[in-house]
Amino acid sequence: MADVKAAPGPLFSESYKRAVLTTLTLVYTLNFIDRTIVGIIGQPMKESLGITDNQLGLLGGLAFAALYTVLGVPIARLAERWSRVNIMAVCITLWSGFTALCGLAPNFAAMLAFRVGVGIGEAGCSPPAHSLISDYYEPQRRASALAVYAFGIPLGGMLGAIFGGLIAQFVGWRAAFFIVGIPGVLVALALKLVVKEPPRGHSETPAHPVLPEDVTPEEDAAAPPRSFAQEIAYEAHELGAVGARIFGTWSFLNMTLGVTLASFAGYGAGAFSSPYFIRSFGLGLALVGVLFGIIGGISSGSGTLFGGFVTDWLRRRSTAWYAIVPGIGLAIAAPIYMAAFTRTDWRVAAWILLLPGIFQYTYLGPTFGVIQNAVETHRRATATALLFLFLNLIALGGGPPFTGWLIDQFAQFNFTHPGAHPIWSSLSRMFLHGEAAGTAFSDLCPGGVPKQGIAAALTGACKPTLVRATQEGELVTFFFYGWGALHYFLAALTLPRDLRRAAAERGEAPA
Repeated sequence: MADVKAAPGPLFSESYKRAVLTTLTLVYTLNFIDRTIVGIIGQPMKESLGITDNQLGLLGGLAFAALYTVLGVPIARLAERWSRVNIMAVCITLWSGFTALCGLAPNFAAMLAFRVGVGIGEAGCSPPAHSLISDYYEPQRRASALAVYAFGIPLGGMLGAIFGGLIAQFVGWRAAFFIVGIPGVLVALALKLVVKEPPRGHSETPAHPVLPEDVTPEEDAAAPPRSFAQEIAYEAHELGAVGARIFGTWSFLNMTLGVTLASFAGYGAGAFSSPYFIRSFGLGLALVGVLFGIIGGISSGSGTLFGGFVTDWLRRRSTAWYAIVPGIGLAIAAPIYMAAFTRTDWRVAAWILLLPGIFQYTYLGPTFGVIQNAVETHRRATATALLFLFLNLIALGGGPPFTGWLIDQFAQFNFTHPGAHPIWSSLSRMFLHGEAAGTAFSDLCPGGVPKQGIAAALTGACKPTLVRATQEGELVTFFFYGWGALHYFLAALTLPRDLRRAAAERGEAPA
């Protein structure tokens, strides 16, 4: 009879796990400061470098997302075998260095290259971090733990907005890149000193005693080395297996589509929220930074934590709540955002913006937790990398350029077709009836600033045209929240069954 290997007991205290989670959240906070700072200092960059909103969207979106999403997969595969802590420490140092270099960019091309470098480094953050958190926290607490980690998104957005805006206004936008980039070395050191590499699958509850034959190839030190061809075949098999689980299962696929569409709206609209307040109300960078910092910290932060802890509590009734809560949240958030961006007083708009993030960001913890619970312990970093590949290539890579492109199109159309006409009328005339928008606005108002020597009447039209176009681009983008909500509701139909099946296939007790 085969010897039974007892399930390992807990190796880490609750206080130590909290210290680990706090450190990883700090890393993700720095990640998001460096990633999103372009949004808060975009207006002075646009004027200084003489770029369009489409190019500004590329700097905040596709330039970052291109290699961030692609390299996330091979880095995740390394993280399945090697030290996740070491990989993250190296990547933190890399992205922080490129962030500082952005402050030296003399033109759009150089800035584009440096933003690509930031994306390369940040590719090594969340896949290893999600895998580490899943080994520290059991399935029933993962949505909450990953929500705490995801709190780095609004916290990073808040700090980047407040200090980035203040630095950009009083020192200059180039200095903002230096100041937020340099601390990365200290954060990498803190990660190495605090976080230990846990055993793979440490937090799982096996459904049956662990037998020697249950040991995975990763754990079997006596397993013969694979040839290069065998290694390629193995990696392809692993990627295919994880991809089939996420994209081939109804609930997991719809949650992936839901988080992608919600993030598409969030990244797209977020990239031009600060420019909208600057353009529409004439506010300074420092004030706008403080406004969006407070809004992000209170509203988005509350929603992120609320979504994780509430869904972990509601899962006692049904794991379908992991999808239902985000669906409800996104459906509520969309009209509130629209109400805020149609106010004529910035104070009223700012107060309204304290509300939608509480509902919008409920999707982060539950979605990340479900994806981690959907796959085996040795495939978790890969699952996050594939999710982020799909999510960020479309959302982060496409959201800001899409909204920027919309703004450019509305600006060109409104400049050549002056007069009051509803937003849907403009969309219909531009895209259904093929009325040309032309290039008059970008030619006569580069960067939204009147070109020297143009007629006075045209000079006065530049600013109101850009203000109106920015509002219209934001409003169209908000509709993607509703689309994302639909997919979360579709996911809820089969999520309990799919999670039970995934747990059974892993030989674990259902989460």
